[in-house]
Amino acid sequence: MVDFHQGAFLQLANGHDGSTIAVWPVPLISSFTMPPRSRLPAGHEHLAQILFAQGFGARRECEGLVLHGLVQVDGEVVDDPDAVFPEDRLELVVDGQPWVSHVKALVMLHKPAGYECSLKPGAWPGVHNLLPVPLRRRGLQPVGRLDQDTTGLLLMTDDGPLLHKLTSPRHHVPKVYEVTCKHPVTQAMCDKLLKGVVLDDDPAPVRADAAELVLPDATQSDTNHLRLTLLQGKYHQVKRMVAAVGNRVEGLHRSQIGRLSLPEDLAPGQWRWLDDPALVLP
Repeated sequence: MVDFHQGAFLQLANGHDGSTIAVWPVPLISSFTMPPRSRLPAGHEHLAQILFAQGFGARRECEGLVLHGLVQVDGEVVDDPDAVFPEDRLELVVDGQPWVSHVKALVMLHKPAGYECSLKPGAWPGVHNLLPVPLRRRGLQPVGRLDQDTTGLLLMTDDGPLLHKLTSPRHHVPKVYEVTCKHPVTQAMCDKLLKGVVLDDDPAPVRADAAELVLPDATQSDTNHLRLTLLQGKYHQVKRMVAAVGNRVEGLHRSQIGRLSLPEDLAPGQWRWLDDPALVLP
């Protein structure tokens, strides 16, 4: 509020020489308060900000998408960037691309051979190339790593606390691997893996949580297929453990993490949202 204590009109005053001069009163700022910014309901945000957080571009780009009528919410075009919606599980179509918003992204990927899990891949393309652009912009990180020649279930997330829980050895998240060996697998080899083997970089024995022969059918007693469950995540651990019992890994596929099995209908190179982290937590 602007307060004119002397009035807001032209006044006359006497100069030093007795002449009359016109003066304006000096306004005094008594109390000026900015109007309070309206708070959004918990879990809600402006549409342009939701698009930005989902990885659809810079804020101005997201505003432009909305203003040009390229964004649908629940099947209806919305052209107001400041329209307020729930942040999570919002059904969107952005420039023709269907999308469900996730405040924290957790996805499962069927990793094919020939891709690296490194954030800075070298000789092979990174697994990030298998994700859509919005998820790449969000910087999802692999939960653990699979070698470039290893296939199967890979989780990726931008949820830091969840990433720590899934990768920390203290939380003992079981991971199941289907191992194709060069030579037939024997029960004696499985027993050694369960008891523990010594790797060259650690004098403490490393043991499998489970190790079992996988027979092609009930009529055969010999197999080159081993199913191995580990709680740790050491470098090349499966290959080195198998080598320590006198065999060699020819093919490696991760089929399960926690209680989550790789879906049969998820083809190599495809990804899918994982809405229930409890499936992979111990």
